[in-house]
Formats: sequence, structure tokens, C-alpha cells
Amino acid sequence: MKNVKRIVVAVVLFVAATGFVNAQSKVAHINVQQLLSEMPEMKAAQAELKKLQETYTAELQGSMQELQNKLTQYQNEATSKTNEENEKRAQELQGFEKNIDEARNAAMQDMQKKQQELFAPISDKAKAAIEKVAAAQGFDYVIDATPGLSLIVAKGKDLLPDVKKELGF
Repeated sequence: MKNVKRIVVAVVLFVAATGFVNAQSKVAHINVQQLLSEMPEMKAAQAELKKLQETYTAELQGSMQELQNKLTQYQNEATSKTNEENEKRAQELQGFEKNIDEARNAAMQDMQKKQQELFAPISDKAKAAIEKVAAAQGFDYVIDATPGLSLIVAKGKDLLPDVKKELGF
């Protein structure tokens, strides 16, 4: 009778342990930031953003130089002008300075909008490739291993090489 109980307990433990092992999910990791930075599309998008930024910077610097020139001119002519004319010129400079600030803010907003517009399809493409590779290899979860995030130990399967192959680079 004792042997039968031991056998039953052993079988129950074996079945429970087998069920527990089968219930565990497969987990992999990938450094998404590295993947995105190595994608050719991302490099092209970054080059386009840099070109746009250089254009805005040149325009703003030109406006700032124009403001500086007017300021210098008005300072040099201030003694030969009336107080009313000097006040009018000061208001003109303040308006010009305000326009430059508004142009700077508009440029920053435009840059952010353009960045989202360019990066969203690239990010979606990377995500689709990660999902495809993970499904093909039977992984239930893929954790982002980008440094600075919450992943502390990454001893599991790294999907980066497989996803890069899927994307063709």
C-alpha cells in the first residue's frame, strides 16, 4: 500500500512538473535601438532630417544677422534721432526678435513632425520583422534589450541577427 501511494505521488509530481515546464514561455531579446540605427531607411531618414535642420539653421542665422545689423545701425544713429523715432525703432526690433522666436518654434515643430513622419514606417517595418522572426522561431515574448531600459540580464536568444537577415541587411 505504501508503494502504491509513493508511485501515485511520484506520477502526480511528474505530471505537475511536466505541465509546469510546458507552461513556461519562450523569451528572446533584441536591441531595438541598434536595429533601427542600422536600417538603411533610418540612415536615409536621418540624412533628410539633417538637411532640413541645416536649412532652418541657415534661415534663422540669416534672420539673426539681419537683426544684429539693424541693432548696430540703430545704435549708431540713436544720437541723431528723436526719442520718438528711437522708441519706434526699439519696438520694430522687438517685433523682429519675436518673429525670429516664432520662426524658431515653428521650425522645431516642423522638425518633430517630419521626424515622426519619417520614423513611423521604419519602426513599423522593424516591429513587423521582429514579430515574424519571433513567431517563426516559436518565441512568445521578445524583450527590448536597448541599454538603459529595464532588461538586466540577456542570456536568452538574441533575435537581432535574424531580424536583420529578415530585413535584408
